[in-house]
Parts: sequence; structure tokens; C-alpha cells
Amino acid sequence: MARVAKMAAAALAALLALYAVAGLVGGLIPSNPGWRPPAAGITIYVETNGVHTGLVLPKRAAGVDWRVRATARDLRDRRYAEYDHVVFGWGERAFYLETPTWAEVKAKTVLAAAVGSDRTLVHVEHVPRPRPGADVRAIVLRPAEYRRLAAFIAGTFAGGGSALPGYSRNDAFYEARGRYDAVRTCNAWTGEALRHAGVRIGIWTPFPVTVMRWF
Repeated sequence: MARVAKMAAAALAALLALYAVAGLVGGLIPSNPGWRPPAAGITIYVETNGVHTGLVLPKRAAGVDWRVRATARDLRDRRYAEYDHVVFGWGERAFYLETPTWAEVKAKTVLAAAVGSDRTLVHVEHVPRPRPGADVRAIVLRPAEYRRLAAFIAGTFAGGGSALPGYSRNDAFYEARGRYDAVRTCNAWTGEALRHAGVRIGIWTPFPVTVMRWF
């Protein structure tokens, strides 16, 4: 039994190493290789907390008004709806709701999400315009690129359901479309959204570093 356990542990370690290498390689291969940011346009931001990435968009730009979808009534404190930007993230439902802080992450929750789940959520935070830094990068888009990005994000919302309480007074969760698993992670979704807009980014971005390195 001890030998079998050691073999299983070695196989798991090899699988995780292969996954890590594949993710890093995928993050280095560019999609939309000819894209370059315009001299002027609509500024969005990509941010990370070290584990998860999100897209920060102005509430109103290029004919898109996020106030219609991310409404003040969905917040615990409606005053935060006066902020001029919104942060969008996507992820597995249990992982989101059961881990308000990373200190509360449980191995079984991570494993269940990695295996795969069709129960996903969009996380929306109302925030002021962020300041670029190590964890926040600015990206300038053309109006058509911004509208493609907005259409991708809007298409992630399942619709028809009421908002769920967020972690704080300025955020909320919404039912989402899409299956979450080890291949399509929250960070892979961020990369997918930017690729859809036409932005140059890796062909597969399962980790925060594979997103942030491009900007």
C-alpha cells in the first residue's frame, strides 16, 4: 500500500508539473500577434490579487452602459454605485462563495473546481478608476475592440436570476454561463475575453502571470 501511495503521489506531482509547464508555454505563445494599442482610445485595466485576474472597465464608454446590468440595487450600499468603473471576474460558484478570503481556501473546493463545474458566477465590483502599478495594468483599446470585449463579458451573464450578495458593500455575484475546470480557469477567461476583443495575449492563460506579462 505504501508503494502504491508513493506511485500515486509521484504521478500526481508529474501531472501538476506538466500542467504548470503547459500553462506557462501557452501563456508565451501570442494570439492576435499584430495587435498594438492605439495612441488614444478607451482605457481599461487588468488587475490581479496574485491568484485571480479581473477586467476593470469604465461604466460608460463607446455606447456601452454597464449601469443597466450592474445596478445600484444589487449592492449592500448603493452609494458605491457612484463609482465610475466596474471590475468583472468569472469563476466557479462554490469557490467564489466559500472563499471570501484566500485564507479560507479548502483543498476539496479547489479540487472540485479543477475537475469541472457548470455552476459559475460573474463577480462585479464597483470601484473608482484604478491607478496602474505592479498589480494593475492599463490597456488602451479602440472603440470597436472595447465593444467586442463588452459583448463577450455581457454574454457571460446567464441572465434571469437575481444578484447574490458579494464579499463587501460594493460588489455582487451574478449567475454565469460557461464551464469552469483546470483548463478554463478564471484567468483563462480573462485571456479569452481579451483575445475576443482582438488584443495580443497568450493563446492559453490559466495563471495570473500568463495574463499580466503582456501588459
